[in-house]
Amino acid sequence: QVHLVESGGGWVQAGGSLRLSCAASGSMFSINVMGWYRQAPGKQRELVATITTGGSTVYEDSVKGRFTVSIDNTKNTVYLQMNTLKPEDTAVYYCNTNADSLNYRGYPLSRREYWGQGTQVTVSS
Repeated sequence: QVHLVESGGGWVQAGGSLRLSCAASGSMFSINVMGWYRQAPGKQRELVATITTGGSTVYEDSVKGRFTVSIDNTKNTVYLQMNTLKPEDTAVYYCNTNADSLNYRGYPLSRREYWGQGTQVTVSS
């Protein structure tokens, strides 16, 4: 079982910056991918950015050049640096990870997705 704890959301004026953090904890697991999704009121949850433990990234088109996702593999923590924020970035941001549970020898047993509880980001115009 993996538990994700997010932090760093809040309120900011348009053009400002925020940094989100998400730490994964648990026992006997191995992270494959970590990332961020967001859900605005009345809209479906959408991908914002993901990063593998090897550093490969994927970004949603509207955040390219403004957001940067990074990962600290030693801490099982993913970050999202959000610059030049726009009102349309307002949403609840959710941390996500795809992780393997491991046996006592370190071999993967199963793989599943985990979600954080979400953190609100509000950008005012």
